[in-house]
Amino acid sequence: MHSSHVDALTIKHADIEARLHEEQARPARDDAMIRELKKRKLRIKEEIAGL
Repeated sequence: MHSSHVDALTIKHADIEARLHEEQARPARDDAMIRELKKRKLRIKEEIAGL
């Protein structure tokens, strides 16, 4: 179960990374959304590191 949880978090982290790149590439990017995505990505990374 531990491994599947890490796998799920890793997938979620990659999804957020992709959304972050998409948002940053937009001509009228939403800086608030970028900040929120970065925070979510960091929280997931910290959770993975803590396991």
